[in-house]
Amino acid sequence: MWYSGMQLLDSEVDFDTSVAQAVPGLAAGRCQRCGQKGLVELPSGDDYCPHCINLGRVSSQTTLYRFAAPPLPPVEQPLTWQGELTPAQARIAAELVAAVQTKTEHLLWAVTGAGKTEILFPAIASVLTAGGRVGVATPRLDVVRELAPRLQAAFAHTAMAVRYGGVSWPQTTVALTVMTTHQLLRYYQAFDLLVIDENDAFPFVHDPALWHAVSAASRGAKLWLSATPPKRLQQAAKHGKIGLSILPRRFHGQPLPVPQVQIRKGQLPHKIPSKWVKALQQIMTTRQCLLFVPDIAWLAPIVQQLKVAVTPAVSSVHAADPNRVEKVSAFRQGQLRLLVTTTILERGVTIPRCAVVVLGADSQRFDAAALIQMAGRAGRAADSPDDPVWFYARHDTLALHQAVHTIRQLNARKSQ
Repeated sequence: MWYSGMQLLDSEVDFDTSVAQAVPGLAAGRCQRCGQKGLVELPSGDDYCPHCINLGRVSSQTTLYRFAAPPLPPVEQPLTWQGELTPAQARIAAELVAAVQTKTEHLLWAVTGAGKTEILFPAIASVLTAGGRVGVATPRLDVVRELAPRLQAAFAHTAMAVRYGGVSWPQTTVALTVMTTHQLLRYYQAFDLLVIDENDAFPFVHDPALWHAVSAASRGAKLWLSATPPKRLQQAAKHGKIGLSILPRRFHGQPLPVPQVQIRKGQLPHKIPSKWVKALQQIMTTRQCLLFVPDIAWLAPIVQQLKVAVTPAVSSVHAADPNRVEKVSAFRQGQLRLLVTTTILERGVTIPRCAVVVLGADSQRFDAAALIQMAGRAGRAADSPDDPVWFYARHDTLALHQAVHTIRQLNARKSQ
């Protein structure tokens, strides 16, 4: 059944619910879907939960139907990927398989471009071979779109669903589901392996409802993947509450590009200083470039300037851009040489021979983790591990120092 392992509102169900566990939507002042308190009273006198209302309202009149997820037929040799892991990747992959077998939590702290997705393959295969269900969740829609085709190619004969807001629900039983973390709120005791990728990203890291959703949706191992894990997970690993694997090197073994910081007062956001424009011209003689800015209002004037001064093959993209998917695809295919973007592309995007420039790197919107992630878009390909990274700022900040220091520390650790 396509709804195996799901918890659905009574308004979402138009089929037989006799096989489901029916629970009240609200109980003891708490939402039974997202686990949060802070209910709000309706004019009728009923309460409702405002925290997860974007997935449909849960009120005191709502019934949640929870459908069991029975084992699936075992899949013999589900992994169709023909690649090979490096010795370091293989060691950590074995640690993840062990976590799956013992149904424990495990954090994989790996630098950007370390091959986290490929390291996951043996763990996923071990669950599918046993007839289990796998969920891979990430906060960012762009990361879902990046991961889904790679996972489908690696498990070519495994039924897979991709779930995020606005797409139709799968109508067949699947063993592998790739989704945004918000979609986890629709599941209950569903996954024998639940992977939470980029778990430090907004909105997941600051949303207790989504952390609750992880616990509620899982019935087996939980694997946390991040290049910049939140303190919550770091502390849990430090105190032995969850397992920990650290991979401080990329698959090609080369160090992370260390950002070059340029401090200069300028006229941002309306105009990039001429010195920085000349640096961009030089960078783009051999590479494409991702240029990050902290605010949507910066996009239009900067694109206009760069279109004249650097290349006509430039565009911008942001979360609400209706042509977002097409623009990112054009950049991947080399039709766009320069893409000016907000932080929506700080994760899950791999472009060979791609330089990174962060404009306004001193913005309060860019913490150290965001700067590390943006820098991590560079140097990911084996034939261009030294793609340049530039942090352009008008003021020196602690976040700038922390980001550069962390990258240098990881590079030093690689050689140990």
